[in-house]
This record gives sequence, structure tokens and C-alpha cells, in this order.
Amino acid sequence: MGWGTLVARKLYLRIWLTVAASVLALSLLLGWAWHAAEQWHEQERERLSQPPPREVAVRATDGQELGTAEAQLQRDAQGRRSIAIEAVLHDGQLLRLQLPLYPRALDGGPQGAGDARRAARRGDPFNWLRPPYGFVWTLVLAGLGVMAALFPVARRLTRRLVALQAGVQRWGEGDLSVRVPGGGSDEVADLTRHFNTAADRIQMLMDKQTALLQSQKSLLANASHELRSPLARIRMALELLPSASANGALSARTRAELTRNVTELDALVEEILLASRLEAREADLGTVEPVELLALLAEESARVGARFEPPPGGAGAVLVPGVPRLLRRAVRNLLENAVRYGRATAEPPLVQLAAPAGGWVEILVGDRGPGVPPAQREHIFQPFYRLPGASERQGSVGLGLALVRQIAERHGGTVQCQDRPGGGAQFVLRLPWTETAPA
Repeated sequence: MGWGTLVARKLYLRIWLTVAASVLALSLLLGWAWHAAEQWHEQERERLSQPPPREVAVRATDGQELGTAEAQLQRDAQGRRSIAIEAVLHDGQLLRLQLPLYPRALDGGPQGAGDARRAARRGDPFNWLRPPYGFVWTLVLAGLGVMAALFPVARRLTRRLVALQAGVQRWGEGDLSVRVPGGGSDEVADLTRHFNTAADRIQMLMDKQTALLQSQKSLLANASHELRSPLARIRMALELLPSASANGALSARTRAELTRNVTELDALVEEILLASRLEAREADLGTVEPVELLALLAEESARVGARFEPPPGGAGAVLVPGVPRLLRRAVRNLLENAVRYGRATAEPPLVQLAAPAGGWVEILVGDRGPGVPPAQREHIFQPFYRLPGASERQGSVGLGLALVRQIAERHGGTVQCQDRPGGGAQFVLRLPWTETAPA
């Protein structure tokens, strides 16, 4: 994670950097202003320390005036100050005098050293870093101290926001038991309390909904189980009915119609019962064992008259771990669906077993029916959903493909619908594949 990304995602870093940058900018601005003021004062002191020229008279010992001159203040290369007098006498002679302003400066005493230091400082670009400009360093150190002190404060202020963010993220991922620790009376604490209250209500509703769904599944499973007994008795009674005769017995057509209806009801109840057990993940649906797909597909294809194509190259046994009864039911449902929708054509359904690759094996079941529109290819795997215009098809109850998807997911696989080359629909059942039977 880059520095820019880290700053963008962490509120406490943005707060700290903002305050720290402000303090640092203020410190530098104050230091520059103080330095500029000191320079101005130094220049003023320098200007005021230069006295105006004074006119002096040169006299002999007897008091006779020999000439006049102006006394000027000068400074040599070492920064020592002196008074220079240059006088023109009445007789045309030139008299030059230079007197030290302070006699002690001639021997390099304290005053001379101070002047030398001041001159050296004027030519030093880092003069503002040294006394008396050390006040700048004081401001910088104060700014750094404020920055260091603000970091734990900002971190403490935003720690609850970070905890709230983590709690909301875990709650959004499905852990409805997450609650954020509260505390305080500010806006963050108020937001935390509202989140915990909302989470409690949603979890309560989810618990009620889960209990209701579990009750509905249990009721559906029990009802399906209880319906099988009267259906079996009806079937037995129909078998025991006498043949068509003049004494008012049921006709053969009526018997056949009743038998067909009872068969459909029996299939519907069986599919509802299996669907409810598949939805209950804890239900025991059988022992997982290696299932040989070549034999299973060959048997089911022969049962409905479908054409079966094994993997190219004469591959050996293709084993997948699963419950044999459930895998057989999934293949049978796909074949019955292909027969039902391809009945209008003379071409039988085609069953293909692709060569295993990448730890997966694919079973393809295709027909030459009208096909499935792309917008409907996910809906057809929903329980009791049938394509428009197909609700009256004989034997279709709308649970076959839903069971195929549930069985595939129970085995860690997938199923999808796609166009078949040349027309029609093709269903691809994808299952995990093992080269050898598991121990």
C-alpha cells in the first residue's frame, strides 16, 4: 500500500498531517518575520551609529588657527572604527590624522573582537541560524513538539472510527453478531449506538426469518413424506380395479389417465422431498463414494434412447466423488428435460462426456428443441419456474433443473445452460474429478 493510498484511507493521518503542516508553516513564517525584523533593526542601528561629519579646527600650540577640516567616522577591513581627519593648512600643507574611536580597539581588545564578530556575521549566509537568531530554532522545535503531541491525540480521536469501520465491514460480510464497543457522548459514540441498535433489530428479524424458513422446510418435508402413503394406496387400488366391462367399471382410457396423474403426483412429491432435503445442509443424503461416469451415462442414455459419446481417445474409467443416487438423478433430469423439449424433432438427445482436465470433468446434454433465451437461462434453475408457453407440457413440474443445480452444488460443481451448435439447448454439468478412487 502506497503512502498516498494510506493517507487517503486513514482519517487520523489526514488530521495529523493537516495540523502538523499548519504548525510547521506558521513556525517558518514567524521565524522569517522575526529574522527580517532583526535585519531591519540592525540596519537602523548601523545608520544611527554613524554620526554626521563635524568641522574641526587645527591650531598651533600658541592657539593660532592653522586650518580647518571635517572629522569622519571610518571602519577598516577588520571592523574597527576610527576618526579620520584630513586638513589643508593655510600654507598649503596637507595634514592627515586617524584616531581610533576607542583606544582599546587598537590592541585587539574586547571591543575590536566584537566588531570583528559583527562583520563576520554580516557576510555569513547562515547568520540567522546563530544567536541571537536562535529563536528560529526555538519555533521549529516547538512546532516539532506540537506535531509529536498531536499524533496520539488524533489517533485517539479516530480509534473509535476505525473500530466502527471494522465492525461495519465484518457485519456487511455476513457476521451479524458483530457489535462495536461504545463509549463517550460525542457524535462517534452516538453513531456507534445507532449501529448496534440497527444490528440487533436486523439480527432479530433474520433469526425469525430463519426459524420460519426452517419451519416451512420441515412442514414441506413432513407433508411430502405423508403424501406418499395415500398415493401408494391409490396406485394399488387402480391396479386392483377390474378391466373395462359393461357393469360400469372404469374404462381403460380413464384408468390410464388416473395412472398418469398419480405418477406425476408421485414424481412431484418425490422431487419436493428431495429438494427440501438438499436445502437442509445437515441432511444425510447418502455415502460419498467414487462414481464411474461412463457406465452411469451409458445406462441413462440407453434408458431414454439418447445418443452417448464417450471421451475421445478411448479414456479409461472416469471417477468423480459423490452420492451415486444423486448424480444419477441429476443426469436423468437433464435427459428427461432434453427428451421433453426435443420431442418435436426426430433427432434424439446427445450426451457427451468431455475428457477430464484441470481437476474437472464436464457432462454435456443437448437437444434440438427451441432453445432457451439468454435472459431465461438463470431463471430456469429456480424451483417451479417454467419457460413461457411450457406450463402445460406433460410431465413438467418445474423442479427438475432446480434439483440438478442443487445436486451439482452439493458435490462442489456447477451447471449452466448454453446454445447448442446447430440449434437447440445444451446443459453443461461440471463436477470435480479424481484420477483414482479416494481411500
